[in-house]
Amino acid sequence: MRGVSPKKRTEPPLPGEAMVSAALRLRQAVERLRFDVAVTHVYNPLDYAWVAHETYLRRFGNSRKRIVFLGMNPGPFGMAQTGVPFGEVAAVRDWMGIETEIGKPRLEHPRRPVEGFACPRSEVSGKRLWGLFAERFGPVEKFFAEHFVVNFCPLAFLDKEGRNLTPDKLPAALTA
Repeated sequence: MRGVSPKKRTEPPLPGEAMVSAALRLRQAVERLRFDVAVTHVYNPLDYAWVAHETYLRRFGNSRKRIVFLGMNPGPFGMAQTGVPFGEVAAVRDWMGIETEIGKPRLEHPRRPVEGFACPRSEVSGKRLWGLFAERFGPVEKFFAEHFVVNFCPLAFLDKEGRNLTPDKLPAALTA
């Protein structure tokens, strides 16, 4: 028919783009959460380590995955430092090839400073997890072709002593 333009077909976003959009919405949503006095410091790496996290999502999340590994929340020496789930510094920098400037949380605990990729401490669980995958799959692209790793909760919780409080240890009534 003349004068009638064909309907434009809109393609769904690539998985990595959809994850970036979802992570941005999550980053905003968790900013509204408030916690009881047991949690004195809340680190949101989706905020201060956004560039590293976004790089991770775009680089490794842009295809359908057969297996997704789900972590609980950032550890103080992992994602809290690098913006990548189980983000042991050497694994993220050397195996994944991600190294960016990392900012600071709004309120930083003196016993748990965010040093980004200069953090001298190793995230033990991240070292084990990414070390296993690097040994088993070799090149990072081979692992991420069918696998992905995310955290259930993007926030790290610390008490007044600087101890890591995992979500399973927080009473349900702790959030307001």
